[in-house]
Amino acid sequence: MRKLLAVLSIALLSPAAHAWWHADWTERTRITLNTSAQGLETKEAASNVAVAVRLHSGNFDFAAAKQDGSDLRVLAADDKTPLKFSIERFDSVNELAVLWVQVPSVLPGSDKNQFYVYAGNSQSSAEAADPLMGFDAATLAAFHYSDPAPSGADQLGPIKPGSPVSIEPNGLLAASAKLDGKPISYALSDKAVADAGNQLTLSLWVKLKQVGAADLLQWGGLKLALKDGKLLAKGEGKAELSGGEVAPERWTHLALRLGLGKATLFIAGVQVAQGDMVTPNLGNNLKLGEGAQGLLDELQIASTLRSADWLAVSAGAQGAESRLLAAQRENTGTAEGEESHGHMAILVKNLTTDAWVVIIILAVMFVIALWVTVSKALLVSRADRGNRSFLKRFRDAEGDLLKLGDDKQHGASPLFRLYKAGVHELGKRKIGQAGGPVLSASAMSAVKASVDADFVRENAQLNSNMVLLTIAISGGPFLGLLGTVVGVMITFAAIAQAGDVNVNAIAPGIASALLATVAGLAVAIPALFAYNYLAAKIKNVASDMQIFIDEFITRVAETHGAQ
Repeated sequence: MRKLLAVLSIALLSPAAHAWWHADWTERTRITLNTSAQGLETKEAASNVAVAVRLHSGNFDFAAAKQDGSDLRVLAADDKTPLKFSIERFDSVNELAVLWVQVPSVLPGSDKNQFYVYAGNSQSSAEAADPLMGFDAATLAAFHYSDPAPSGADQLGPIKPGSPVSIEPNGLLAASAKLDGKPISYALSDKAVADAGNQLTLSLWVKLKQVGAADLLQWGGLKLALKDGKLLAKGEGKAELSGGEVAPERWTHLALRLGLGKATLFIAGVQVAQGDMVTPNLGNNLKLGEGAQGLLDELQIASTLRSADWLAVSAGAQGAESRLLAAQRENTGTAEGEESHGHMAILVKNLTTDAWVVIIILAVMFVIALWVTVSKALLVSRADRGNRSFLKRFRDAEGDLLKLGDDKQHGASPLFRLYKAGVHELGKRKIGQAGGPVLSASAMSAVKASVDADFVRENAQLNSNMVLLTIAISGGPFLGLLGTVVGVMITFAAIAQAGDVNVNAIAPGIASALLATVAGLAVAIPALFAYNYLAAKIKNVASDMQIFIDEFITRVAETHGAQ
């Protein structure tokens, strides 16, 4: 009943977070677009935004998905409404993928803009993904430069480059176009041509070696270029507009918006200049990157005026250091309990194989240390109680101390065993027997040496297996550190291969790698406390044994020694 009430409470508080679209899909990744001050803050709602979603081993289970990604489905936050999407890249071997999702609405100042990417159905078809689906109807062309063939072609139509485009495999999202100073030329269809005076929005990413002077785009009477590190737009006649700063050797999002007699320039989604300019005659010949050296990616052409927030969200999702987009992997077994498990569930899900190996070894060490602690604590406790009981009997005894007998109730007492060893040695010399000899000094020394030997053996028994605690104390943190270092190395290697250096890609792997160090400390700290406690108790028992030996020998000498 309590479990049922808990499930109902969670469902009422956050139904969308725990719903599951279809039981045939076993895995999903929750995508969050944070437009609050903690993410990428926006002021107005943006509709039908083309959002690039990176999937990697840290936020998506490639082992559960089909090798070609044909089982992918994208659902809105209500877990009911399918969203249009296209796949730019799906590499199940290297566990990297890029999806373009058309998000119907992105609310400003909110961290609740969510949708889900589902996978894990081997029986599904590829009918849900379509190259045209990731973008709205206003998008005339989108160049990803990671298409299988021909490289550099338009994702949405038949536009192909006039000559082969040189490709850099690890670019902004996936592959990017290399710029070597020679222009990349396209013969555009009539569909991709905006008439003079009409609305137009151009956006692209560049990473240039030099930003002093380079033509980024030449399209009829329109030119988008860099001059002295500033973004420059030229129209027909003397119409010109410039502003902002573009840094070399760094991916930068640039955009130009033309319409209603105005031109607006954006850098990284932020408006940097605005002035009078009409859309010129564009024609059917588009040239990119003339005189530029570096990389170019994600050129998009739209026949509408994209709002500043639309550009900010679209650019923010594509950028390598995005604060906008966060992705978290879920499955049918964990999604319903995600909030109750908290962050620890995320860490465990992202553990690498090497981290699991280290943590399993540490778990074995912890079990051994726990066994030593419990067994040794019980042994010392029984010895201490037995010693007190026997010592009281020994000191209260009157007459011959050698006649205390073999009382089994003192079996746990090391003092009693030392007493028995001493009595045995005295018995071999017939000390205390009728007509027996008197205990000489040399015989006394021999008896004491024998009892001392038993003391050493008793002390060794008390300290046995304590070395396992010292191994846990010293070895646990080092093993955990090894797991963390290897996990961080693997994470950075995967990030380098993917070319994705945003915090959402790095954080899960590094956080999970640190879990190995936490496990090492979790083994070492209790073992340290247990060792110090047990060592002190064993030392007390050993001191009691040493004192008892002296007391026993002294009393025997008084009773049976030479006068």
